[in-house]
Amino acid sequence: MNSRTPSFDELDRRIVTALMGNARTSFAEIGAVIGLSATAVKRRVDRLRETGVITGFTATVKPSALGWRTEAYVEVYCEGAAPPRRLAEVVRNHPEIAAAMTVTGGADALLHVRARDVDHFEEVLERIRAEPFIRKTISVMVLSHLLPESPEAGATHAAPE
Repeated sequence: MNSRTPSFDELDRRIVTALMGNARTSFAEIGAVIGLSATAVKRRVDRLRETGVITGFTATVKPSALGWRTEAYVEVYCEGAAPPRRLAEVVRNHPEIAAAMTVTGGADALLHVRARDVDHFEEVLERIRAEPFIRKTISVMVLSHLLPESPEAGATHAAPE
C-alpha cells in the first residue's frame, strides 16, 4: 500500500461497490450509473489499485464444481503463544485452507478448510494437528450456506488431486 493516505470519496465508493457486485462490469457501464466517463472511471480504478484499495479481481466458483465437497471451520489452540507469522507459514502449506485468521476468545486461530470428502478432511486435520505447537483443534462441519452468494460460499482454486 502506498505510504500516503489515498483520497477515497463517494464516487470511489460507488465504483468499488459496483466492482464488488460484478468485477466484469465495464468502466462505461459504471460511468453511466455514477455520472463519469469510462476514462475517468478507469483512472480512478487505476489509482485505487495503485494505493492498495483494490487488491485484485477474481471469479467466485461453486466449490463442488472444483472438487471441494466438504467444508469445515477449525478452531486451532496452540501451546504457549504461537506468533501469527508462524501460524501463517503453517497454513500456507495446506492448499485446503481457504482462509485463516487469528481470533479473540479461547482459540488462537480459525481456519476455513475445504476438502474433497470427509476422509480428505480428516487427513488435512491430522496434518494440521501434527504441527508441534498445535495443542488441539475443534472442528465444525458446514452443512449449507444460508447466504449462497457470499464470498465464503465460493472457491478460488480447484481441489488438489
